Amino acid sequence: MRFAYDFASPVILLIAAMCILVLLGYAAILIAGSFARTRAIARFGDPKLVAKLESFDSTARRTVKGVIVIVAMAASFAALARPQFGKGTRLVPATNLDVVIVLDYSKSMYARDVTPSRIARAKAEVARLIHDLPGARFAAVAFAGEPMSFPLTSDGGAIAQFFRQLEPNDMPIGGTATARALVRAHELLERDPKSREHVRVIVLVTDGEDLEGDPVKVAEECARDNTRIDVVQIGGRAPEVIPEVSEDGKSTGIRRDEAGKPMMTELSAEGEAQLAKIAETTGGSIVRAEHGETGIDKIARGLAKMMREELSEKVETVYGEEYMWPLGAALVLFAVDVAISEAPARRKKKRARDAS
Repeated sequence: MRFAYDFASPVILLIAAMCILVLLGYAAILIAGSFARTRAIARFGDPKLVAKLESFDSTARRTVKGVIVIVAMAASFAALARPQFGKGTRLVPATNLDVVIVLDYSKSMYARDVTPSRIARAKAEVARLIHDLPGARFAAVAFAGEPMSFPLTSDGGAIAQFFRQLEPNDMPIGGTATARALVRAHELLERDPKSREHVRVIVLVTDGEDLEGDPVKVAEECARDNTRIDVVQIGGRAPEVIPEVSEDGKSTGIRRDEAGKPMMTELSAEGEAQLAKIAETTGGSIVRAEHGETGIDKIARGLAKMMREELSEKVETVYGEEYMWPLGAALVLFAVDVAISEAPARRKKKRARDAS
């Protein structure tokens, strides 16, 4: 087994190095003082005669004690740096991905600037997105004037079926209430106790005609909960007629208003800016339909890449704390330093007898 090592607090080592340099300087001063003292005695007279006048030369003991203190301090700082030695490896489980797909079911989604229609193509590509993200959990929100939802589940097929069986004609209230749909999506994530530990993404698929409510404010609330919103904008600024579709799914002409004029769908500059702001606020991305594509496949590729690279299982080294060894050595050395006196005990006893 290959052992690895690390320090939990490496900055302590830098501080330790600085302190040890100071202590080494102190030791150097003690040694230099010892040599200076020896030279001074030689100038004073015969060293042997002068030695008889001394009680005891503690320079050597002070030097030894200084060295012990330096080593003890070094061991103490090493313990503070928390040395860690690798004992093996472990597999870190993959982080789950929770995706709430919010799909626009307003009547304008019947427009055919995307073949065969915006809503039919969106449902097919949402089903493929679910298929391409095995292991993720999904929830669904279908919305027009009011949202309809399906809670988080690991059964992606159930989510695909939920979208597949609905049509814009099935929505009880017309319109495009994006803000309410995002609120419902956020609620689905908040209600699930496991979701707080997962990476959370809302995928909003809409033609962006809605200007009611304040979806940007809802996006700000999602951002505070680390929930990202990716936006797929279907349709462009060019006006597109809205077909009239019967309950059996067949086109019966063009939708007309009360005045008999054809009803058109087009994305306003304000609506486009609003969708971009929703994605930007949460750190998400926005893709726009072009060349007959919805753009959902781009979001799917991004999520699949994230699951492979960022949320996949990883092998990491397991480190064991080993601070007790340098800490124990430091305590022993400090005890030795305390035990060593600057003068031997017998000299102290002799002085005591002389004084009496």
